[in-house]
Amino acid sequence: MVFDRSELSRAPEGFPSSIYKAKDHAGLAYVVQVAPDDCTGCGLCVAFCPAKDKSNPRHKAIDMVDAAERKALERPRFVFLGTVPPADRKRVHLDVKGSQLLEPLFEFSGACAGCGETPYLKLVSQLFGDRAIIANATGCSSIYGGNLPTTPWGTNADGRGPAWSNSLFEDNAEYGLGIRLAVDARSDHARRLLRMLSAQVGGELAAALLEGPQENEAQIGERRAQVEELRRKLATIEGPEASSLLEAAEYLVKKSVWIVGGDGWAYDIGFGGLDHVLASGADVNVLVLDTEVYSNTGGQQSKATPTGAAAKFAASGKEVPKKDLALLATTYGHVYVARVAMGARDKQTIDALLEAESWHGPSLVIAYSHCIAHGYDMAHGADQQRLAVESGVWPLFRYDPRRARRGEPPVVLDSGAEAPKVRVADYMRNEGRFRVVELQDPKRFAHLARSAQEQAERRLSYYRQLAGIVLPALQEAE
Repeated sequence: MVFDRSELSRAPEGFPSSIYKAKDHAGLAYVVQVAPDDCTGCGLCVAFCPAKDKSNPRHKAIDMVDAAERKALERPRFVFLGTVPPADRKRVHLDVKGSQLLEPLFEFSGACAGCGETPYLKLVSQLFGDRAIIANATGCSSIYGGNLPTTPWGTNADGRGPAWSNSLFEDNAEYGLGIRLAVDARSDHARRLLRMLSAQVGGELAAALLEGPQENEAQIGERRAQVEELRRKLATIEGPEASSLLEAAEYLVKKSVWIVGGDGWAYDIGFGGLDHVLASGADVNVLVLDTEVYSNTGGQQSKATPTGAAAKFAASGKEVPKKDLALLATTYGHVYVARVAMGARDKQTIDALLEAESWHGPSLVIAYSHCIAHGYDMAHGADQQRLAVESGVWPLFRYDPRRARRGEPPVVLDSGAEAPKVRVADYMRNEGRFRVVELQDPKRFAHLARSAQEQAERRLSYYRQLAGIVLPALQEAE
C-alpha cells in the first residue's frame, strides 16, 4: 500500500518502507506487508512476484521464511497498516500496479491454500467493491464467500462494500437478473422523485444528478458528494416525496451487479438461466471461475472438463472436447465476452474486467482458476496458467461490441496469434488429473493428448480468423 510518509512517525520501531516511484503517487511511502496470522503458506505470492534482485534473480521482493520466527515482529506492523488511510481511488491509475493499491474488500476467505479463484474476487472487490452487488451461485465461492459467522466480504472506512448473497446452482443467473431489475426500479423511482422536487432541491443539483456521467472513479466520487448534498437539502423539506427520495437517494449512484459462480453452474446446471440472462440485454456482469471440474463436490466431470482429464464419471479421461462457453456467448453480438488467466496475463485480466463493467449491457468473463483438484502444488498455479495459454489450451481473447460499432473487428486475440510455444501434452503432464490417465493406460493417454493437441490447434485457427472479421455495426444504444 501507499500512504503519506508522515504516517511513519506512528509506525512500530524498525518498520520497513520504500518510496513509491510511479507518477500517480510519487514520493509516498510504499509497503508490502503480509498478514502474519492469515498467511496459508501456499507460496503463490512469491512465485507470482515480478520484482527480482538483479544480482540474485532467485531473491524477490518477498520470500518464504519460517512463520514462527516472524509472527511476533510482523503482527504490530500489520496492525499499524490497518490504521493508515488507503490510497485515494480518484488518483489511482487502474493498471496492474495501480489496481493493487486499491483497498481489497475481499480478504482471508478460508479457501484452499493457493486457490486460483480468490484472486479474481479480490480484484473485483478492489475495482468495484464499494458499489458492487453480488449474486453468488452455490459452489466453492459460496462456501468460502459465506463462511459464517465471519465473512471475507468487507467494507471500507465509509461503510461501503459489496452486498453479497448466495443462490442455488440452478437459478443464480436469474437471481442476479432480479437484483439488476430491482436496482433499476429503485433508481428510476429516485429519479422520478428528484424531477418532482427539482425546484426545491435546486435545479443545478438535480440536473447534475440526473444527467451527470458515472464512468470513472472521479465521476462516481463526485456523484456521491452530490448525493450527500441532496440528503442535506431533503432533510429540510417536508412531505412524503422528500422522505421517500431520502430513502432511495443511494440508488442515484451507479451500482455494479456481478453474477458469480463456477463452471458446474455456468456450463451445466445453470446454463439455461445464464443463456436467458445474457439474451435479456440487461446490464449485468457474469464472472465464471472456471476450475474445469465441480471442485466443491469432489471433482466430477462437467462440460468444462477438458479432453484427457480424469474426474468422477470420467475416470479413464474425458473423451469429448470442452464446451466453448465464451464462443457461444459471442454469437449474440450484444454481449461483452472475455477469456482471462491472471497468472498468464494479469494486465489482460484487468483490462477485461474494466471493459466488462463499463459495457452497458451483459458481459461474461471466464477466468482460468487453477484448483487443488488438478493435482499439483498450487505454488505453481501461475506457471501452469501460463502453460495453458502458451499451449493454446486456453486462448485469451476479448469480444467487445463497441469495437464493431467503430468498424473494427470485435474480437481481440490476446494470445495465440503465433504458433504455440508449448505442446499440449507438456501442459497436461504437470497435473495429476491428466497424469493419472497416463499411469493407468499410456496408450489411451497418448490418444487423448493427440486429440487435445488437435483441438487446441483448431480452436486457435478459428479465433485467429475471428480476430480479422469486421461485422456490420449493431444499432443498440450503449
